Amino acid sequence: MDFSLNGKEGYIKTETYNDETTDQLSDHYKGVLSLLGEDVEREGLEKTPLRVAKAMQFLTQGYHMDPKEIIKSAMFKEDYRQMVVVKDIELYSMCEHHMLPFFGKAHVAYIPKHHITGLSKLARVVEAYARRLQVQERLTTQIKECIQETLNPLGVAVVIEAQHMCMQMRGVQKQHSVTTTSDFTGAFLNQEATRAEFFQIIGKSLH
Repeated sequence: MDFSLNGKEGYIKTETYNDETTDQLSDHYKGVLSLLGEDVEREGLEKTPLRVAKAMQFLTQGYHMDPKEIIKSAMFKEDYRQMVVVKDIELYSMCEHHMLPFFGKAHVAYIPKHHITGLSKLARVVEAYARRLQVQERLTTQIKECIQETLNPLGVAVVIEAQHMCMQMRGVQKQHSVTTTSDFTGAFLNQEATRAEFFQIIGKSLH
């Protein structure tokens, strides 16, 4: 999606979507609203199926991204063997079980062996996997494996902390619960001191 601002004419929004997919999704969401007992012809809902169709394409755009190619687009040889950490990466995803949002932060680290990548690429890898129907456990592992397989570093660490709307607004309804997942390779997996340093950097306790 491309958004632009024109000073004279005000806010101009330019969006690009697959027209066929948008039309088909709109028809389905119109049917869903009808099944729920709504009047899809009333003013407030008239354009809702179209809006939801576009929103869902935006929220699942990760299916059209190649995370490994994202890393390769800014991959450089560098003789650096210390920890690289990008913490507090905001993430927004959709639980595949109820199609409700979960959101939080990812903390990602790696220790280069022969290559580094642009720092923003680590955030983009998180985004590429998060913008799909997900479970937090798989999301954590996918990010880890992508970095390990593409950069082949001495180790990778990924920690995700997230709140799940499927727990907060339905079911058990525990509004303040936070789910933490982690996954490690190499030095982070085998060396407790390295793992402890990572947790210290991201401000978490190692138990």
